[in-house]
Amino acid sequence: MSFEPFPVLHGALLVLLAYLIGSVPFAVLVSRLMGLRDPRSYGSRNPGATNVLRSGNKTAAALTLLGDAAKGWLATWLAQRAGAPSAIVALAAVAVFLGHLYPLFLRFKGGKGVATALGVLLAIQPWLAAAVAATWLAVAACFRYSSLAALVAAIFAPVYYIFGSGVAWYASPELGIAIGAISLLLIYRHRANIYRLVNGNESRIGGK
Repeated sequence: MSFEPFPVLHGALLVLLAYLIGSVPFAVLVSRLMGLRDPRSYGSRNPGATNVLRSGNKTAAALTLLGDAAKGWLATWLAQRAGAPSAIVALAAVAVFLGHLYPLFLRFKGGKGVATALGVLLAIQPWLAAAVAATWLAVAACFRYSSLAALVAAIFAPVYYIFGSGVAWYASPELGIAIGAISLLLIYRHRANIYRLVNGNESRIGGK
């Protein structure tokens, strides 16, 4: 049996590219371009859209959200477009998410990955992304906690993917594992938020 090295190398390059795309810090870039303070210097010190919103600039927060979601979508879409097998697409999806969490360009200190995870889901299955986004919006509207909304959405994302298979889409085992891994990583990155939620001192959406 012979193995062709090019597909393996091609897959490795796609995964590396996904990580580098994920490492692009839109929160910092947008803030600098708009003359705002570095989001790592105030609020939760998290380079993400929710913290940028604490600056009071909704446009900057929206642009950060779009940028972070777009990079999750782009990296996953590129792997799909390249005709990579599901396992490589799944690795690229996790890699772009890890790039946001531990970005090369910010000394591996990144955001929590909510928007990037949504972008990944959008590339995998738009209806799944819509269901997860609706869950986030519902929880956020009811309780005004971005972190709680993210945690609930993260829990339901793999559940939706599994139980929606054969109804709205066909699930891939590899992508299911990737979605589960991303959900667990997102929950882990919110461990400080969980502590504050339990103690009743978590910041609400729109708070300074």
